[in-house]
Amino acid sequence: MPRMRRAVPTLPPGRRPRRAPGPLRDALVVAGLPLALALVLPAAFAGGGTRRWFGGRAENERAEAQAAKDAAAAAFYELDTAQRDLRISIETITAVDASPAARRAVSDFDALGRRIDEASHRYIDAVDAYDLDRDDLEASAASRARAELTAAKEELGRVKQELDRFTDGLGPLLGKAETQLARLAPAVERARQALLAASNALDTARGSGLKADDLAARLATLSPELTKLNQGAGQHGVPATLERAERVTREGEAVRAEAERLPERAAEIDRRLVSLRTRAQALTTRSEQVEPVLSELRRRFTAACWQDLQGVPVEAAENVGQAEARLAEARAAREEQRWADATALLSTARALLNTTDEAVSAAGDRLRQLNAVQKDPEQEIERTRFAIRDAQRLAMAGRHTPDPRHARPLDDAVARLERAVTGLEGRHPDYWHFLTETEAVRTTAGRVVAQIREERGGGGQ
Repeated sequence: MPRMRRAVPTLPPGRRPRRAPGPLRDALVVAGLPLALALVLPAAFAGGGTRRWFGGRAENERAEAQAAKDAAAAAFYELDTAQRDLRISIETITAVDASPAARRAVSDFDALGRRIDEASHRYIDAVDAYDLDRDDLEASAASRARAELTAAKEELGRVKQELDRFTDGLGPLLGKAETQLARLAPAVERARQALLAASNALDTARGSGLKADDLAARLATLSPELTKLNQGAGQHGVPATLERAERVTREGEAVRAEAERLPERAAEIDRRLVSLRTRAQALTTRSEQVEPVLSELRRRFTAACWQDLQGVPVEAAENVGQAEARLAEARAAREEQRWADATALLSTARALLNTTDEAVSAAGDRLRQLNAVQKDPEQEIERTRFAIRDAQRLAMAGRHTPDPRHARPLDDAVARLERAVTGLEGRHPDYWHFLTETEAVRTTAGRVVAQIREERGGGGQ
């Protein structure tokens, strides 16, 4: 269809175009309007001008080109929005993760960004190349615009698909990063609250008259860590900030717990001081009774029955003296509120008193055991024989012959008991040797029983 031309306004013969008044002409020049347009404006305003209109194929091509332009613009906007969202995801990952996978994701994103730039430039160039609003736009130009804009839109769509696939592949990395970021603010807040609680507990302890200098020093060392937490993950990194927050929380809670326990700890140390001092006094009295016990042992039994107890009185006196010295040091540490030192000294004193108690008790227990076996050795013998017979019955249960691993030690135990009984027939029997032998025999029988039960419990025969 031939292209329609816009009617050009004409003037009657013999008439010259009327110039625009000076001010109007000047305004039009300032506005940058062509002078020719300025000349026809009065006629147009007067209703004499007409606008050129395209029809048929040219208008169709223009409409299709405009539709292609709109579609390309939508694709461009969609790609730009997706790229912005993806950049936020990449920044989230890099803020948290420094692994090879994260670095590779950044590199791939940069390469994808270059592809996006190329597609975007192609679209922009196509838009800039054609003015679809021009009145004299030819159909061929509109057709080329439509083709180039359609191609640009399709390229934008392909790049968008690549971007979507890349975004889907970031799922694990992004999920991990978002999880850590979600932990960050609560972790930092917990650290702040832990330090605040520790400070308050320390103030309360001091208010009750306790110095707690060691706890105050520990709390002071956490102040630089709090400063770094306040500076934020942007300066120190998310992983380091999380680790610092967790450490500060843990140490702050420990200081708080110890500060809250200080009054109880002081009371406990006071109780232990009184208890151990009372025990030391009691052991002093008991150790004085060891010598009469040893005297009776020496008078009634052979040397083998009491010789190992000869040093008990001296050892008891020395141990009690050392324990009392440690208690005095613990009292001084308590007064100075050196809680760890006081606790350690009390533990040392307790160990010394335990040793003394065992030694003092050993002398009296020895005399009672020897008296009992001297009076009636049969009770000890029967007790030991019963232990052997019980082990022998278990060894024969479900068998025609015992396992040599069980029978041999039991046979040796029988022989050992017989020798111990024979040793009582002398004029001055060694009752202590007899008691130690019977105890050893019972230990052997018990070990065989435990071995058999373990084997059968595990499926053995």
